Amino acid sequence: MKPKLTLSLQNASTATSLPTRAQIKKWAEAALQPGLKNAEITFRIVDTEEGQTLNRDYRGKDYATNVLTFTFDEDMPDIPGLPLMGDIVLCAPVVEREAAEQGITLEAHYCHLVVHGVLHLQGFDHLEEDEAEEMEALETQIVISLGYDDPYRTERE
Repeated sequence: MKPKLTLSLQNASTATSLPTRAQIKKWAEAALQPGLKNAEITFRIVDTEEGQTLNRDYRGKDYATNVLTFTFDEDMPDIPGLPLMGDIVLCAPVVEREAAEQGITLEAHYCHLVVHGVLHLQGFDHLEEDEAEEMEALETQIVISLGYDDPYRTERE
């Protein structure tokens, strides 16, 4: 059974080339793992200043990054039936710059970062090499299933 996703989208960016709510929902649903019943995710698209502030305040890194994931129930006990909940912040200027640098479409890069963020929300990480390999393989599988190229192809060449 496919998990039920309740999605909120907030646009706090001046960027004009942004994915639609329908695209974000499709990408996020594709990243939800089997066994999950419900998810409530807020996506917020921001500009550099807000992205940098959030990254500095929550991660101690004073620069804007492409995607930040905030898990609502990270420190809560496991409560049966409680949906997966969290916020995913995408920094539009960083996403645009990275897509141009990597020679990929903006749409493909947004897809990858939505998938990446949703996997983080579900506990996947890339701090250790074995975790990174598992997460990247899953991201690649999902992104390709959505009709885009392997997001890590340039790193593997």
